[in-house]
Amino acid sequence: MKAGLEKLQELINKHDRIVFFGGAGVSTESGIPDFRSVDGLYNQSYDYPPETILSHSFFMRYPEEFYRFYRDKMLALDAKPNAAHKKLAELEMAGKLTGVVTQNIDGLHQAAGSSHVMELHGSVLRNYCMRCHKFFDAEYILHSEGVPTCECGGMIKPDVVLYEEGLDDDTVSDAVRTISQAEVMIVGGTSLAVYPAAGLLDYFRGDALVLVNKGATPQDKNADVLIQEPIGKVFSMITVR
Repeated sequence: MKAGLEKLQELINKHDRIVFFGGAGVSTESGIPDFRSVDGLYNQSYDYPPETILSHSFFMRYPEEFYRFYRDKMLALDAKPNAAHKKLAELEMAGKLTGVVTQNIDGLHQAAGSSHVMELHGSVLRNYCMRCHKFFDAEYILHSEGVPTCECGGMIKPDVVLYEEGLDDDTVSDAVRTISQAEVMIVGGTSLAVYPAAGLLDYFRGDALVLVNKGATPQDKNADVLIQEPIGKVFSMITVR
């Protein structure tokens, strides 16, 4: 890890257009479970598989069952930013990082102080009435019972991208632009198994690709720097000058 860490530090010292692309592994050190690890949500037992519950068709057909799972497993409102979130915010403030592209929906990057965050899969912190589009915060959803509804009678939906739904066009365009203009791309805490999000790496044309992940990814062979350690552990050792 030492050689990879030294190379990563050199790249951060040298470049001012760095972009970060992250996944669930960024937030596991904040106590939020990922989906595909041994202890992740996909390896726990429910009446339905999580990927079925978190689909648009299931939400529309069985909203009460969806919200039972959603409140129990998706709303980690007490979670706090960890070393990775904080270091990324520090890098942005120092003029080193141009943006964070995240697959996470927990809002921890913003809580740490990052301002240019592209949430590919939305956020649990935003919820809207499907009829009148009134906004509701996550606390409202957490403390509601059954299927949360608006005063107008409409059902409330979390502003998260469910299976069978497409990504937001404006968010994707922003991510493509930011990635394509970057000199260094740091990919962390993601297995790069979720598409179309993982396909955004194809737009990177910069000087160095850095991969920080506990497990192997399909992009390991293309990495200029490969560190197979927890992202929070690695970022806690980075110095921002």
